Amino acid sequence: MFDNLTEKLQTTFKKLRGHGKLSEKNIQEGLREVKLALLEADVNYKVVKKFIEDV
Repeated sequence: MFDNLTEKLQTTFKKLRGHGKLSEKNIQEGLREVKLALLEADVNYKVVKKFIEDV
């Protein structure tokens, strides 16, 4: 479970690093991918929602 989550998060961050300058759209797409990865890893929805809001 954690291997899959780690892989998805690493992929997301690689995509973000691939852009010279981050735009609001890039950030929103990255946060969406992080949210989905956490939910797929069975992290509680309320925890994921709070985390994404804080970030």
